[in-house]
Amino acid sequence: MTGRVLRQLWLPTLVFVILLVSTAGSTSFYFPPLTTVLHTLWDQLAGGGLLDDLWFSLRNIVLGLLLATVVGVGAGLVIGEVRTLRLALGPLLDFARATPTVGFVPVIILTLGIGSGPKVFLIFLGSVWPILLNTIAGVGQINPAVHETSRSYRVPWHLQLRRVVLPGALPQIFAGIRVALSIAVVLMVVSEIYGSPIGLGNFILQSGSSFHVADTWAGTLLIGVLGYGLSVLLLLCEHALLGWYHQRAPRSPRARAGTDKTETIESIEKKSNGVVV
Repeated sequence: MTGRVLRQLWLPTLVFVILLVSTAGSTSFYFPPLTTVLHTLWDQLAGGGLLDDLWFSLRNIVLGLLLATVVGVGAGLVIGEVRTLRLALGPLLDFARATPTVGFVPVIILTLGIGSGPKVFLIFLGSVWPILLNTIAGVGQINPAVHETSRSYRVPWHLQLRRVVLPGALPQIFAGIRVALSIAVVLMVVSEIYGSPIGLGNFILQSGSSFHVADTWAGTLLIGVLGYGLSVLLLLCEHALLGWYHQRAPRSPRARAGTDKTETIESIEKKSNGVVV
């Protein structure tokens, strides 16, 4: 466990040390020392109101992503199971996926206002598609023999979705949620820059407009830490729910054949007292 953590942290630690040393004597107005940025970040979190902005942004991301997960997984399971529905909705889903969600920001702000609700809706609108499409793909990758077995035992349809289809599609679903998380962070920043009196995006906008460069870098760094922290939490949840999936993959037929051949030779040696003919 300790060795795995060290293998994952040595490069970020090295990059942090390099940035700390290389920017120590910086006199550039646009690239202040990293120590100054970290000090500004601490001051803003302690008493500058940045903690309220962080909580506002975090709440929007969690609510929007949670809503997108519920809707995307629920609809994806049904669409993936019903072939007629999947074929009928295929072009519409591809069109919706290809449409950039950022283009809806002015319309959403104009119609819904600048409160928390429109931002949650925007995050949901951009995050639901990768979850939905990955759920459909995960359902399609389930072995047909599994469906035949559940039908032969006359398992009810709703129970089959919950006990058979959902566990089989979970690896693909989590892959979609990871993609949706990165989209949610981007949409959170964009929505708060163009229409919000609070939030990390608004903090960066106000700091940049006031030429407070250290504050701008501090807000950007905090957004990166927020996204990384959410990714780690999602990864922990994935490993907790999919421990069976993250085990060592089965050996290939070629490797298995080689092992069987070795075992056969060893058995012959034992039977012939070590003399191989």
